[in-house]
Amino acid sequence: MSGDPFILAGREFRSRLIVGTGKYPGFEVMKDAHEASGAEMVTVAVRRVDLKARGPENLLDHIDTRRLFILPNTASCYTADEAVRTARLGREAGLSNWVKLEVIGDEKTLYPDTEGLLAATRILVKEGFIVLPYTNDDPVMCRKLADAGAAAVMPLGAPIGSGLGIQNPNNIRIIREQATVPVIVDAGVGTASDAAVAMELGADGVLMNTAIAGAQDPVAMARAMRLAVEAGRLAYLAGRIPKKSYATASSPLHGVIGS
Repeated sequence: MSGDPFILAGREFRSRLIVGTGKYPGFEVMKDAHEASGAEMVTVAVRRVDLKARGPENLLDHIDTRRLFILPNTASCYTADEAVRTARLGREAGLSNWVKLEVIGDEKTLYPDTEGLLAATRILVKEGFIVLPYTNDDPVMCRKLADAGAAAVMPLGAPIGSGLGIQNPNNIRIIREQATVPVIVDAGVGTASDAAVAMELGADGVLMNTAIAGAQDPVAMARAMRLAVEAGRLAYLAGRIPKKSYATASSPLHGVIGS
């Protein structure tokens, strides 16, 4: 897939899989899973790490920044103000001026507060951030976020950590069709087939954490996800056959030479 680079905010990535850093049973497993995934970008929750401490218990010391680009995220923020402050904190600590923007609206479902998300996006874009907002699978909101200056839109496939897979495939397809920025399916992936479906629908990338970190064998699942994303992208580019109600012979008699 070297001839099909993933361009995000002017930066080129070979992998279309973005992975997280939470919920792993240990740092060594996390590192091995990151390598197996082939990902070049990992998310780090700014509010869940000590940005000043260093040592064996600090998450940041277990991320190979020579190979992996850190994408700070505003997980656990429930207002636009909280999210904006957290993004600024990550930038001031030297992580990045990129941010996976989360403004959560409901504690049980972890669905986004889209009004707060749009407001925070506008503020951070004006401050020079590369904003990647996590949002509902709502084509209208995705368009508004892109118009506000988001570098990509990241609609959920299903609730965070649910593993349900893509619940509204047609919405993802519509979002992709009208998008003026990359589309990254974020949240809800449970296994490799879910990732492949997201890519077959036209998503430019997939972001996941729990599906890998929570698997019985995170390293094996990370490799499976890598292959699934690559296969799904290749299938999308290849163009699937149309669905039909009736059979079509794979070895037709009409048109055979000599018939």
